[in-house]
Amino acid sequence: MNNSVSNTARLLGAGLRALLVLTLVTGVIYPLVVTGIAQGLFNDKANGSEIKVDGKVVGSSLIGQAYNLPLKKGEETPAPDLKWFQGRPQNGLGTNSVNTQYKLILSGATNRSGDNEELIQWVKDAKAAVVKDNSTPDYKVKPSEVPADAVTSSGSGLDPAISPQYADIQVHRVAEKNGLPVAQVQKLVDEHTEGRTLGFMGEPRVNVLELNIALKDLVAKS
Repeated sequence: MNNSVSNTARLLGAGLRALLVLTLVTGVIYPLVVTGIAQGLFNDKANGSEIKVDGKVVGSSLIGQAYNLPLKKGEETPAPDLKWFQGRPQNGLGTNSVNTQYKLILSGATNRSGDNEELIQWVKDAKAAVVKDNSTPDYKVKPSEVPADAVTSSGSGLDPAISPQYADIQVHRVAEKNGLPVAQVQKLVDEHTEGRTLGFMGEPRVNVLELNIALKDLVAKS
C-alpha cells in the first residue's frame, strides 16, 4: 500500500515537473525568442507595418483609411473628401455590417454572388459616382475607364491599395481641388506605384495612405 502511494506521488511529481518545464519553454522562453527574432530581423512588420509622420503613427501600410468629410446631419454615411485620393469602396461586409468605414471590428467581403441585384446596383452607383467625382472641366472620365477596384470592395474590406488605373483617373480632380499642376500630381502617383511582388506575384498597386502623405507634403510646399 505504501509503495503504491509512493509511486503515485513520484508520478504526480514527475508530471508536475514536466508541466512546469513545458510551460516555461513553450509559454515563456519560446515566445520571447520568437518575439526577439521578429523585433531584430523584421521590426517594421512585427510592429504592424506602421507609417509614421514626424514620429507619430498615422496608420499602417496594410490597412486602408477613409478620407471623408465630417458627417452631416441627416447623412447615413459621410461624403468623400475629394481633395484626397480615395481608396476602394468601404462596404466590405455590406450596409448591415459594422465594417462600413474601414472599422476593424470585422473584415470580410459581401459574400454576394455576381448576379445579386443589390451588388449590381452598388457597382452601378459606385461607377456613376467615380465618373462624376473625378470629371473636371478639362478632363472627363469615361465609364469604360473605371477599373473594377474603384467600384468593388476587397475580400477583407480593408485593402490599403488601389490600381494605378484608379489612381490615374483621380489625378485631375486632386490637382484641381488642391490648386496643383496635373503633372506634379501625376508624378506623385508614378513615384508611388509599386510593381508585382518579386516581379510575378499580385498586381501593380498604389498605397493610398502613402500617396496622400506625399500629397500633403506637396501641398504644404506649394
